[in-house]
Amino acid sequence: MENRLNVMMQKSFSSSSDVFSCGAYRVAPRRTHKIGLAAMTSVFVLIALAGCSRTPNPDVWATVNGHPIMKSEVDKYYQTKVNSMQQQPTADEAAMLKLDILHQRIDEEVIRQQAEKLHLVATDAEVDAKIAQLKAPYTDQQFDAKLKSQGITLEDVRRDFWLNMTTEKVINKEIESKINITDDDVNNFYNLHKTDFNLIEPEYHLARIIVTSSPDQQVKNLQNSKARNDAEARKEIQTLHNQLETGGNFATLAMNYSEDPNTSSSGGDMGFIPESQLKSDPAVFGAVSKLQPGQITPVLPILETGSKQPAGYMICKLIAIEPAGQHPLSDPRVQQMIRQQLHDSRSRLLQGAYQEVLRDKARIVNYFAEDILKNAH
Repeated sequence: MENRLNVMMQKSFSSSSDVFSCGAYRVAPRRTHKIGLAAMTSVFVLIALAGCSRTPNPDVWATVNGHPIMKSEVDKYYQTKVNSMQQQPTADEAAMLKLDILHQRIDEEVIRQQAEKLHLVATDAEVDAKIAQLKAPYTDQQFDAKLKSQGITLEDVRRDFWLNMTTEKVINKEIESKINITDDDVNNFYNLHKTDFNLIEPEYHLARIIVTSSPDQQVKNLQNSKARNDAEARKEIQTLHNQLETGGNFATLAMNYSEDPNTSSSGGDMGFIPESQLKSDPAVFGAVSKLQPGQITPVLPILETGSKQPAGYMICKLIAIEPAGQHPLSDPRVQQMIRQQLHDSRSRLLQGAYQEVLRDKARIVNYFAEDILKNAH
């Protein structure tokens, strides 16, 4: 129910940008602790002190209250970003991307300095604990190989964890502690968006684990697990089914072994699917319709279009069924989701304003932006 209502109410809220989206290793903070950043604005906005002379050191691309942000920092994140692109950017596209990364680095430095003033910086012990959680699914050799394949180091990971945790502490104190959602707020939202809580047909909240027989398909699961042929795919999916029947955690197994690039990172969660859409695959609907929430299907074949030969196999789990009709405000789940959505929306607004106020108070010089204007032809 919660996920379904969350999906319905996304129409009313726009998501904020992720302050850590260009980091070397993505460790996303909780959704309510993101600082909203402007996407890409004119380079004029990036120049805080007009007319400043260029720093004698060409490797310094910006300063925040005198603290330098180095070209090498931007280049590192830039290269990580470019490595994930299908084609190399043009010269202008590269400059825009570097400006975007530098703008983000400036915002991060502003927050870092504020955290030091408030004595809210993350400790080494806190970072070590997060690193241990990140490494838990891997051997030391696997973890080192994963970092190397992404062109990052353990120090990069530590820095991103430290920044995420430090930022979260600042936001908790300066923003989250001051947010209060009243009953009137909840009632007003429901009355304005009442139709969003009306389902025209039943919807099924499903999760799935997929194993394919295609050796060329890229996978994004935690174990980098990939079946190379039909025999391996059948053996692996049956092994996973056996583990589920003996108490294995569906989400954990999906993250580690599912070859579905769209759902493996979220534990196989497919969200809510309308009954009419589910019926388009009679075999899947027939299996799912026999389940009670919490149960799983037998192993189901995924057939190739045309030949009807197995291209892979899957296991589906029924998480919940939402009946058609209007969901009333008296439903505690409706109230909870509205309250959470209102809290998140207000948090994004206050975080964006907070970031701008901190920038206004800081002495920021963006030498890279000045150079772009100076060398324009």
